[in-house]
Amino acid sequence: RSQEVAIKSNLLYDATATVNLGLEFRLAPKWTLDVSGNYNGWTFSENRKWKHWLVQPEARYWFCDRFSGHFLGGHLLGGKYNVGKLKNNISFLGFLGIGAVYGYSWILSKHWNFEAEIGFGYVYTRYDVYPCTSCGTSMAKDRTHHYVGPTKAALNFVYLF
Repeated sequence: RSQEVAIKSNLLYDATATVNLGLEFRLAPKWTLDVSGNYNGWTFSENRKWKHWLVQPEARYWFCDRFSGHFLGGHLLGGKYNVGKLKNNISFLGFLGIGAVYGYSWILSKHWNFEAEIGFGYVYTRYDVYPCTSCGTSMAKDRTHHYVGPTKAALNFVYLF
């Protein structure tokens, strides 16, 4: 029994100071369940922020063996945003989405892999608009937006147990 669980970190999130962790579990010989979580709670210079948290479960089908080679998957995503002082003054209340992914995992050693993945799908968001970050007066409430496009991009370092 080997390669039952993997733990991973997405280098693209790391590059944006977003704390992230993914766990992937064996479900069947060619099926796995990947669950990733991401959090960015930082405020940058001049009170700029792009705060968010995101949870993204994903079922994967592996064409060869699990944790190696090509895979296809489907994912759900959900979370919240708070964007401020970035020339848009939008505070997101939350989002939900669904998408499909393609990826490939390269075996580096007995316990290490490198994985690339891209996803495409649909996201529904609700948001409020404020003229400033401190006044509390809303310019618009409960607006919605429907997004179709990329929903996942990952370059993961993976450790296998």
